[in-house]
Amino acid sequence: MVAVVRRALARGHGGRILTPNVDIVRRARSCPEVQSFLEDATLVVADGMPLVWASRLARNPLPERVTGSNLIWSLSAGLAADARSVFVLGGDTPDIAERAADRLATEFPGLSVAGHRSPPFGFDADPGAVDEAVTAVAEAGPDLVFVGIGFPRQERLIGRLRAALPAAWFLGCGMAVNFVAGHQHRAPAWMQRAGLEWAHRLTREPRRLARRYLRHDAPYALKLLATATKR
Repeated sequence: MVAVVRRALARGHGGRILTPNVDIVRRARSCPEVQSFLEDATLVVADGMPLVWASRLARNPLPERVTGSNLIWSLSAGLAADARSVFVLGGDTPDIAERAADRLATEFPGLSVAGHRSPPFGFDADPGAVDEAVTAVAEAGPDLVFVGIGFPRQERLIGRLRAALPAAWFLGCGMAVNFVAGHQHRAPAWMQRAGLEWAHRLTREPRRLARRYLRHDAPYALKLLATATKR
């Protein structure tokens, strides 16, 4: 994926990366807007082990799980090799994007930080605030923009940003900006490999995630796996 993005940037071609998990795939079946995000994406990769397992059961295996939380690191490393620039947009508190941008610049010498911005929660409901954010990113002129404000809000914003920066690349990366800044922490590596990262997040945010994970996503994942075995 990193090689694809680097080659596209060298040719002056922009794009967007979508990393659907079980929840996004489930919602895409009944929500035209979510389906449109998938159709508009230049690259689509599976951010969810149930999707990888289902592909294997269906005898059409995906190579591996590719998460936005991993891509923010690997893409930054790849772009640093080409002396390109990134913009970090998102974070739970006003200083998160700046902290994440500083860490990426420290980790990857050669990477230029075109800018950073941590808008307040709900800013995307204010057309004026959205216009201001789009203008700030467009004027910075980055090669790649990490947008971490949560799905589907980040995908809607990326749609606006793509129109303003057609030669840039965009990744909706959810909580990854917080992870890079050290504001929150991912599940241990063994839980990631075992497909249990959702359980780690559930213990951290039970009120927000219990309904989604247990009532909606888990039954859909089981149905997906059962269907895959019949193909």
